[in-house]
Amino acid sequence: MPTIEDLAPLNADDRLAIVQYLQDYSQQVGFPWAVRPIHLGLRDDQGKIVGGLIGFLHWEWLRIEILAVAPEYRGGGWGRRLMAEAERRAIEGGCRQAWVDTFTFQAPDFYEHLGYVRFGQLEDYPTGQRRLFYRKVLVSS
Repeated sequence: MPTIEDLAPLNADDRLAIVQYLQDYSQQVGFPWAVRPIHLGLRDDQGKIVGGLIGFLHWEWLRIEILAVAPEYRGGGWGRRLMAEAERRAIEGGCRQAWVDTFTFQAPDFYEHLGYVRFGQLEDYPTGQRRLFYRKVLVSS
């Protein structure tokens, strides 16, 4: 009989063991699970990471998981440049659309300014705020 256990911190072998079931099933139903990571870093003149973007390409979609820029570089267009580079790479990688989520206390105006359209939200995430979901067409049909 299986037992449930905490795998934190998750090592690569345990992650692969779990994901393999999803990969196998997706392959069986005709949608191979082929996630390609995208990691972009923003470095200052001393080589320090002062921002970046973490996401992945999957089933013709770009998913932005994390976008962050150090306070002293915000407002200088670096977030916009990181997004543009991720979108460019996504299009080259065969993606047609992108999605991202943010919070009411973070950057909804930023994503809307870049052409992202809200398609959903979760109320009280965290209490008194909303988690917002955005999408953007990168390549029209």
